[in-house]
Amino acid sequence: MHKQKIALISPYPPSKGTLNEYAYHLVAQFREKEQIEEIVLITDQLPEGEQYEIPEGKVPVNLQDVWKFNSLSNLFKILKAVRTSKADVAFFNIHFLSFGDKKLAAGLGLLTPLFCRLMGVPSVVLLHNLTETVDLSSAGITNNRLLQSIFGLIGTLLTFILLQSNLLTVTISKYVNILEKKYGAKNVALVPHGTFETTETPDFRLPAGPRQIMAFGKFGTYKKVEEMIEAVELVRSRTDENIEIVIAGTDSPNRVGYLEEIKQQYAKVDQIRFTGYVAEEDVPTVFGDSAITVFPYTSTTGSSGVLHQAGSYGCACILPNIGDLKTLIEEEGYAGEFFQPGSVESLADAIQKLLENEDQILDLAQKNYAASAGLPMADIADWYLLHFENLMPAPAFQPVPALAY
Repeated sequence: MHKQKIALISPYPPSKGTLNEYAYHLVAQFREKEQIEEIVLITDQLPEGEQYEIPEGKVPVNLQDVWKFNSLSNLFKILKAVRTSKADVAFFNIHFLSFGDKKLAAGLGLLTPLFCRLMGVPSVVLLHNLTETVDLSSAGITNNRLLQSIFGLIGTLLTFILLQSNLLTVTISKYVNILEKKYGAKNVALVPHGTFETTETPDFRLPAGPRQIMAFGKFGTYKKVEEMIEAVELVRSRTDENIEIVIAGTDSPNRVGYLEEIKQQYAKVDQIRFTGYVAEEDVPTVFGDSAITVFPYTSTTGSSGVLHQAGSYGCACILPNIGDLKTLIEEEGYAGEFFQPGSVESLADAIQKLLENEDQILDLAQKNYAASAGLPMADIADWYLLHFENLMPAPAFQPVPALAY
């Protein structure tokens, strides 16, 4: 059996880059696979004073922090790292703004999979979203109709470029349909998002103390917490529930300063806590201490890692029945109480309904845990290894030695 050397191009904790958590858990599972010889982790450079710490594992990790968000030289630095690594395959864990939120930097970075293939290294792209499914207005990118059309054209061009990789994988079936019908793609595969951690069956009972209503993620664009805070305040005015609001996470890279503005705007609100960046080892506690996980989304931009995390820790969810969240619910069996995006009263009604019915919280938590247990990340890693193996050149024919008599 040929052991594979994989170059993984992705942000990785403690980098604040989007999809860093996905890479963390995917690397952890790859390191358990005997088919892998080495993982070359090609990631972004951290701010001064911070450093990467890779935990011990069965498979060695060679970390190469060579690129920077919004740098115009990322294409060349990543290609050099891939070439010198002598990797069997280059695997990109990305979305359209992984390499920058400035057009030229983002576009140049997305050329890398094509140039890897041209360099003779098979390239596989895990693309977490498509521009065709993103509401640019709701996602906080632009309300201008002309700019939306321009962004749509740019997104189409970049998608064509990414399809020049050897294989492009997506996490939602409708993405496959779009890529095959609109782009005529023949090199697309569906690989579900997967659940980061399949934990032992959790204790679904609600923790003692205030009922924590928690939102988790990177906030400021399509994830905004104003309505959630105001909805909890409305529930407080209607009932005597003891509620704590927990905002777990950081600003979106595209909306730096958002959470500080929220802190000032709602400074007089009681029992509200901002955790800041949540380290991987603290994620189970954040979800485990929560009574309800709220998804205060105005839009969706791909398969939700937060929903998969909430499921793995047995959490009840309140979410908008829109876009890719709706697809996940239908295809993977997740469940939740729903609200109308943009309506504080609708969200307040959903929160109050669950808080007044602990049996329903328990039912939703159990359903989400069951859904998450069906697609562990260990299985997802196996799927990728099969795809990588199919891209490897066939071994040279070795004639059978003549038998000696």
